[in-house]
Amino acid sequence: MADRLVLFTRPGCHLCDVAKEAMVRVAAATGETWHEVDISGDRELEGEYGDRIPVVLLDGKEHGYWRVEEDRLLRDLGR
Repeated sequence: MADRLVLFTRPGCHLCDVAKEAMVRVAAATGETWHEVDISGDRELEGEYGDRIPVVLLDGKEHGYWRVEEDRLLRDLGR
């Protein structure tokens, strides 16, 4: 089964580092797993998300960008 949570990032992104810390907290609170996708070098992902990195996907749909809204994400995960 694929992870419900995906975090799109790129190297050297300070907001991405903050978002990863938030995703770790969400995962600890919910037991959900997540994975990171580096969009650098992927023209399609760069075109779609490049200006809004980091981007959180929940169940394949964009949940937010620039920061992880932890309370909202926990609510939407049913926790």
